[in-house]
Amino acid sequence: MIKTKKDLYWVCQLCGWFFYTAINLFFFKLSYKTNAIDIIAFLVWFPLGISISHFYKRTIIKYKILKNKLIFQIPFILIASFIMAFVFFIFNVVFMNIFGNTTYELNFVASTSKILSLMLIFIIWSFIYFGFHYFDNYKKTEIQNLKLKANKNEIELNTLKSQLNPHFMFNSLNSIRALINEDPDKAKHAITQLSNILRNTLMMHKHKFILFEEEIRLVKDYLALEKIRFEERLTYHIDIDPRTLFLFIPPMMIQTLVENAIKHGINNSVDGGTVLIKSTLNEKKFNIEIKNTGQLVNKEKSDVKIGIENTNNRLHILFGDKATFSLKNADDKHVISELNITIS
Repeated sequence: MIKTKKDLYWVCQLCGWFFYTAINLFFFKLSYKTNAIDIIAFLVWFPLGISISHFYKRTIIKYKILKNKLIFQIPFILIASFIMAFVFFIFNVVFMNIFGNTTYELNFVASTSKILSLMLIFIIWSFIYFGFHYFDNYKKTEIQNLKLKANKNEIELNTLKSQLNPHFMFNSLNSIRALINEDPDKAKHAITQLSNILRNTLMMHKHKFILFEEEIRLVKDYLALEKIRFEERLTYHIDIDPRTLFLFIPPMMIQTLVENAIKHGINNSVDGGTVLIKSTLNEKKFNIEIKNTGQLVNKEKSDVKIGIENTNNRLHILFGDKATFSLKNADDKHVISELNITIS
């Protein structure tokens, strides 16, 4: 029973080259008188074809030919097919000259015809192999897109609930209302910041990635609004490596982590606390740290657990094993969430 792609590959190899060898031997016997050496020469085609095509497959994998553009793959297939056909032909000629009863004479027209027919076989082999991988990758991409869409919809829903919940709106609008008489200009600016947050939340579904610079701008608006509400109970500092500003991240991811830091950390502390946001780029490692006052008492708490799972799932779908997320107590007074992305 065929269980894996590797099993399927070897079944196709064995059946394909056996069929090709048998057909050629059958028609050769119908057309010419054959002896034992002739039959053996044809039977050698079976392991020879498997060996050459398998080496060809390993070359494709080693040099990642499947990841190249079609404009490069087509010339590669043609050149490789010609080389394999030539090697196949030469090996057959050498075998006949060594083990045959007579010297195998090379005729230019006949030799060229034979090489071209062998070249066609290897081209067909290539199209089957490349076609299978294109179809397989297409299915994987479709599945990945469906997973991403489902996961993104769930995160969007949670984000919308968080950003548009009555408490957030009520607190923000109350803070702005208090500023209208006291500081009208600051109140106008706060309204603009709130508008930016709502607009970005509603537009989130249109983008798979956004610039880190845009995300940080949104985070600054959010923290500025929360600063109005918490006043002296909230202090924050943002330390951004300029090289990270033009890297891409999933939209609303950092903003959601900062919101959780406020909700579970600052809000639960009588004296308030501090939120520190830092980004660094070390070679190809893009690191984002969010450190806040508070303690992660129960990591299994439903909303915390769901938040961690959603973040990890989203990162896995978008980056595979090139991104990691962690949430833990930094010390007895602070919690730290850390996001690491390997830049390709």
